[in-house]
Amino acid sequence: MALCFSRNDVHFLHGSWWPNLTDLRNANVPVYRFTQRPGDLVWVNAGTVHWVQAIGWCNNIAWNVGPFTPEQYYLGAERYEWNKLQSYKSIVPMVHLTWSIAVNVIFQKKDEKLWKLIRLTLRRSMKYCHVLLEHLKAQGKTIKYQAREKNENAHYCEDCEAEVFNVLFIKQKEDNSSEYIVRCYDCARKIDKDLKNILVLHQYKPKELMDMYDRCQLADS
Repeated sequence: MALCFSRNDVHFLHGSWWPNLTDLRNANVPVYRFTQRPGDLVWVNAGTVHWVQAIGWCNNIAWNVGPFTPEQYYLGAERYEWNKLQSYKSIVPMVHLTWSIAVNVIFQKKDEKLWKLIRLTLRRSMKYCHVLLEHLKAQGKTIKYQAREKNENAHYCEDCEAEVFNVLFIKQKEDNSSEYIVRCYDCARKIDKDLKNILVLHQYKPKELMDMYDRCQLADS
Protein backbone atom coordinates (compact mmCIF):
# COMPACT_ATOMS: atom_id res chain seq x y z
CA MET A 1 0.00 0.00 0.00
CA ALA A 2 2.86 2.37 0.79
CA LEU A 3 4.13 1.98 -2.77
CA CYS A 4 0.73 3.11 -4.07
CA PHE A 5 0.23 6.10 -1.81
CA SER A 6 3.66 7.58 -1.28
CA ARG A 7 5.28 7.05 -4.68
CA ASN A 8 2.56 6.78 -7.26
CA ASP A 9 -0.38 8.72 -5.78
CA VAL A 10 -2.94 5.99 -6.49
CA HIS A 11 -5.39 4.30 -4.12
CA PHE A 12 -4.60 0.64 -3.49
CA LEU A 13 -8.28 -0.41 -3.44
CA HIS A 14 -10.16 2.24 -5.39
CA GLY A 15 -7.59 3.09 -8.06
CA SER A 16 -6.80 1.40 -11.36
CA TRP A 17 -3.08 0.70 -11.56
CA TRP A 18 -0.47 -1.65 -12.94
CA PRO A 19 2.51 -2.84 -10.88
CA ASN A 20 5.93 -1.33 -11.34
CA LEU A 21 8.20 -4.38 -11.15
CA THR A 22 11.27 -2.33 -10.30
CA ASP A 23 9.52 -0.73 -7.29
CA LEU A 24 8.31 -4.13 -6.12
CA ARG A 25 11.77 -5.68 -6.36
CA ASN A 26 13.34 -2.75 -4.50
CA ALA A 27 10.72 -3.16 -1.75
CA ASN A 28 11.43 -6.92 -1.52
CA VAL A 29 7.87 -7.78 -2.59
CA PRO A 30 7.85 -11.26 -4.19
CA VAL A 31 6.38 -11.36 -7.68
CA TYR A 32 5.48 -14.48 -9.65
CA ARG A 33 4.93 -14.15 -13.40
CA PHE A 34 3.74 -16.93 -15.66
CA THR A 35 1.70 -17.63 -18.79
CA GLN A 36 -1.54 -19.55 -18.36
CA ARG A 37 -1.92 -22.14 -21.11
CA PRO A 38 -5.15 -23.67 -22.44
CA GLY A 39 -6.50 -26.08 -19.84
CA ASP A 40 -4.55 -24.49 -16.95
CA LEU A 41 -6.40 -23.58 -13.75
CA VAL A 42 -4.92 -20.83 -11.57
CA TRP A 43 -5.88 -20.68 -7.90
CA VAL A 44 -5.39 -17.22 -6.35
CA ASN A 45 -5.44 -17.45 -2.57
CA ALA A 46 -7.27 -15.04 -0.27
CA GLY A 47 -5.64 -11.62 0.03
CA THR A 48 -3.33 -12.10 -2.96
CA VAL A 49 -2.86 -8.98 -5.10
CA HIS A 50 -2.92 -10.09 -8.73
CA TRP A 51 -3.20 -8.83 -12.29
CA VAL A 52 -4.17 -10.54 -15.51
CA GLN A 53 -3.13 -9.42 -18.99
CA ALA A 54 -4.26 -11.04 -22.24
CA ILE A 55 -1.55 -11.69 -24.83
CA GLY A 56 -4.07 -12.68 -27.48
CA TRP A 57 -7.66 -13.69 -28.05
CA CYS A 58 -9.10 -15.53 -25.05
CA ASN A 59 -12.15 -16.25 -22.90
CA ASN A 60 -11.85 -14.77 -19.42
CA ILE A 61 -13.51 -17.13 -16.93
CA ALA A 62 -13.18 -16.61 -13.18
CA TRP A 63 -15.01 -17.72 -10.05
CA ASN A 64 -14.98 -16.41 -6.50
CA VAL A 65 -15.09 -19.45 -4.23
CA GLY A 66 -15.36 -19.83 -0.47
CA PRO A 67 -14.57 -23.31 0.88
CA PHE A 68 -16.58 -23.98 4.03
CA THR A 69 -13.60 -24.13 6.36
CA PRO A 70 -12.61 -22.17 9.50
CA GLU A 71 -9.50 -20.86 7.76
CA GLN A 72 -11.51 -19.45 4.84
CA TYR A 73 -14.13 -17.93 7.15
CA TYR A 74 -11.45 -16.27 9.29
CA LEU A 75 -9.72 -14.81 6.23
CA GLY A 76 -13.05 -13.54 4.89
CA ALA A 77 -13.97 -11.91 8.20
CA GLU A 78 -10.52 -10.35 8.53
CA ARG A 79 -10.67 -8.83 5.03
CA TYR A 80 -14.24 -7.68 5.66
CA GLU A 81 -13.13 -5.67 8.72
CA TRP A 82 -10.15 -4.22 6.86
CA ASN A 83 -12.39 -3.15 3.98
CA LYS A 84 -14.58 -1.25 6.47
CA LEU A 85 -11.54 0.66 7.72
CA GLN A 86 -10.73 1.58 4.11
CA SER A 87 -14.35 2.56 3.25
CA TYR A 88 -14.33 -0.14 0.59
CA LYS A 89 -17.41 -2.24 -0.15
CA SER A 90 -17.06 -5.93 0.62
CA ILE A 91 -18.49 -8.20 -2.06
CA VAL A 92 -19.67 -10.61 0.64
CA PRO A 93 -21.89 -9.17 3.43
CA MET A 94 -20.25 -11.20 6.18
CA VAL A 95 -22.71 -10.40 8.99
CA HIS A 96 -25.75 -11.24 6.87
CA LEU A 97 -23.99 -14.38 5.60
CA THR A 98 -23.08 -15.48 9.12
CA TRP A 99 -26.64 -15.22 10.39
CA SER A 100 -27.83 -17.17 7.34
CA ILE A 101 -25.25 -19.88 8.05
CA ALA A 102 -26.37 -20.03 11.69
CA VAL A 103 -29.97 -20.61 10.63
CA ASN A 104 -29.44 -23.01 7.74
CA VAL A 105 -26.37 -25.12 8.56
CA ILE A 106 -26.21 -28.09 10.91
CA PHE A 107 -22.73 -28.18 12.42
CA GLN A 108 -21.11 -31.53 13.12
CA LYS A 109 -18.42 -32.19 15.71
CA LYS A 110 -15.74 -31.93 13.01
CA ASP A 111 -16.95 -28.35 12.35
CA GLU A 112 -16.35 -27.17 15.93
CA LYS A 113 -13.63 -24.66 15.05
CA LEU A 114 -15.78 -23.04 12.36
CA TRP A 115 -18.83 -23.16 14.64
CA LYS A 116 -16.95 -21.22 17.32
CA LEU A 117 -15.95 -18.53 14.81
CA ILE A 118 -19.55 -18.26 13.58
CA ARG A 119 -20.86 -17.91 17.14
CA LEU A 120 -18.25 -15.25 17.90
CA THR A 121 -19.46 -13.13 14.97
CA LEU A 122 -23.08 -13.62 16.08
CA ARG A 123 -22.29 -12.43 19.61
CA ARG A 124 -20.49 -9.36 18.33
CA SER A 125 -23.37 -8.58 16.00
CA MET A 126 -25.95 -8.89 18.80
CA LYS A 127 -23.84 -6.77 21.15
CA TYR A 128 -23.49 -4.00 18.58
CA CYS A 129 -27.23 -4.00 17.85
CA HIS A 130 -28.09 -3.96 21.55
CA VAL A 131 -25.71 -1.11 22.41
CA LEU A 132 -26.83 0.95 19.41
CA LEU A 133 -30.55 0.49 20.09
CA GLU A 134 -30.14 1.33 23.77
CA HIS A 135 -28.18 4.45 22.86
CA LEU A 136 -30.87 5.59 20.43
CA LYS A 137 -33.59 5.00 23.02
CA ALA A 138 -31.64 7.02 25.59
CA GLN A 139 -31.51 9.86 23.05
CA GLY A 140 -35.29 9.71 22.74
CA LYS A 141 -35.23 8.45 19.17
CA THR A 142 -38.26 6.52 17.90
CA ILE A 143 -37.30 3.14 16.46
CA LYS A 144 -39.77 1.32 14.23
CA TYR A 145 -39.84 -2.42 13.75
CA GLN A 146 -40.11 -3.66 10.19
CA ALA A 147 -39.53 -7.37 9.76
CA ARG A 148 -37.05 -8.42 7.14
CA GLU A 149 -38.72 -9.75 4.01
CA LYS A 150 -37.91 -13.16 2.60
CA ASN A 151 -34.97 -13.02 0.16
CA GLU A 152 -34.37 -9.34 0.95
CA ASN A 153 -30.89 -8.30 -0.11
CA ALA A 154 -28.24 -7.26 2.38
CA HIS A 155 -28.03 -3.51 2.91
CA TYR A 156 -25.00 -1.28 2.45
CA CYS A 157 -24.43 2.30 3.55
CA GLU A 158 -24.94 4.80 0.74
CA ASP A 159 -21.85 6.78 1.76
CA CYS A 160 -19.15 4.53 3.25
CA GLU A 161 -20.45 1.29 1.66
CA ALA A 162 -20.19 -0.68 4.91
CA GLU A 163 -22.73 -3.43 5.46
CA VAL A 164 -25.71 -2.29 7.54
CA PHE A 165 -27.36 -5.13 9.46
CA ASN A 166 -30.63 -4.96 11.40
CA VAL A 167 -30.59 -1.28 12.41
CA LEU A 168 -31.16 0.86 9.31
CA PHE A 169 -31.05 4.64 9.07
CA ILE A 170 -33.38 5.68 6.27
CA LYS A 171 -33.83 8.95 4.42
CA GLN A 172 -35.96 9.65 1.37
CA LYS A 173 -34.13 10.78 -1.74
CA GLU A 174 -34.13 14.55 -2.20
CA ASP A 175 -35.92 14.39 -5.57
CA ASN A 176 -39.12 13.39 -3.69
CA SER A 177 -39.14 10.00 -5.34
CA SER A 178 -40.43 6.90 -3.59
CA GLU A 179 -36.87 5.60 -3.21
CA TYR A 180 -35.09 5.61 0.12
CA ILE A 181 -31.41 5.68 1.02
CA VAL A 182 -29.92 3.42 3.70
CA ARG A 183 -27.02 4.65 5.82
CA CYS A 184 -25.06 3.39 8.79
CA TYR A 185 -25.25 5.23 12.12
CA ASP A 186 -22.01 7.18 11.67
CA CYS A 187 -22.84 8.40 8.17
CA ALA A 188 -26.44 9.23 9.12
CA ARG A 189 -25.16 11.52 11.89
CA LYS A 190 -22.81 13.24 9.47
CA ILE A 191 -25.76 14.55 7.47
CA ASP A 192 -28.17 14.94 10.41
CA LYS A 193 -26.41 15.06 13.77
CA ASP A 194 -29.56 14.64 15.86
CA LEU A 195 -31.22 12.25 13.37
CA LYS A 196 -34.31 14.49 13.34
CA ASN A 197 -35.08 13.75 9.70
CA ILE A 198 -33.87 10.16 9.72
CA LEU A 199 -36.17 7.17 10.08
CA VAL A 200 -34.67 4.37 12.16
CA LEU A 201 -35.80 0.81 11.47
CA HIS A 202 -34.81 -2.46 13.08
CA GLN A 203 -35.53 -5.71 11.29
CA TYR A 204 -35.02 -8.24 14.07
CA LYS A 205 -36.30 -8.15 17.62
CA PRO A 206 -33.62 -8.96 20.23
CA LYS A 207 -35.33 -12.24 21.12
CA GLU A 208 -35.33 -13.29 17.45
CA LEU A 209 -31.56 -12.91 17.29
CA MET A 210 -31.06 -14.65 20.63
CA ASP A 211 -33.24 -17.58 19.54
CA MET A 212 -31.29 -17.93 16.28
CA TYR A 213 -28.05 -17.84 18.27
CA ASP A 214 -29.27 -20.47 20.76
CA ARG A 215 -30.35 -22.81 17.95
CA CYS A 216 -26.89 -22.67 16.37
CA GLN A 217 -25.44 -25.68 18.14
CA LEU A 218 -23.17 -28.61 17.40
CA ALA A 219 -25.06 -31.77 16.47
CA ASP A 220 -24.84 -34.62 18.96
CA SER A 221 -23.42 -37.02 16.39
